[in-house]
Amino acid sequence: MSQFFTLHPTHPEIRLIKRAVDIVRKGGLIAYPTDSCYAFGCHIGDKSAMERIRYIRQVDERHHFTLVCRDLSDIGTFAKVNNAQYRLLKAHTPGSYTFILEATRELPRRLAHPKRATVGVRVPEHPVTQALLAELNEPLLSSTLMLPGDEDPLSDAEVIRTRIAHEVDLILDGGTCGIEPTTVIDLSESEPILVRKGRGEVASFGFAD
Repeated sequence: MSQFFTLHPTHPEIRLIKRAVDIVRKGGLIAYPTDSCYAFGCHIGDKSAMERIRYIRQVDERHHFTLVCRDLSDIGTFAKVNNAQYRLLKAHTPGSYTFILEATRELPRRLAHPKRATVGVRVPEHPVTQALLAELNEPLLSSTLMLPGDEDPLSDAEVIRTRIAHEVDLILDGGTCGIEPTTVIDLSESEPILVRKGRGEVASFGFAD
């Protein structure tokens, strides 16, 4: 049975954040709120926790995980960012976007796209997520909390508790997030490519919103 922490949605209790980060560092799998919807999260170096996410979501090795980062410096460690890309990232982070970028050598190979050598990165605008990342001091390996057979991500921590209490080590209740996933923009090519229209607006990238 998982642990369940109820956090203030805008001023999360630091003692609970520290306990959550300790669970992540010890190889635990957590469910946590973001600025788009709830997500699974684990340590970037923990392959077994990553496989647990795949098992729960019933996805194969082609499933793309996202590095949830605290800021642009975190992104720069694991993804190559040129000047034009940096300006776009700076203008849209933190926010409800996932950006696909060329991976650096610092990124574990198992986390990169097997053919394109790219990685998805994002900087959420949610106090609980930001507190987690600040305490962890490195990105979270993450995936949308979408369960097999569901049409939308789960948005309520109590429902998450009912559905997967035996599948994760910790559920962080930060209030209702919503069910709309991030907008996904591929910046690995010469021009931005809209992969998925989600919560983040797209007009500033030159797409119809």
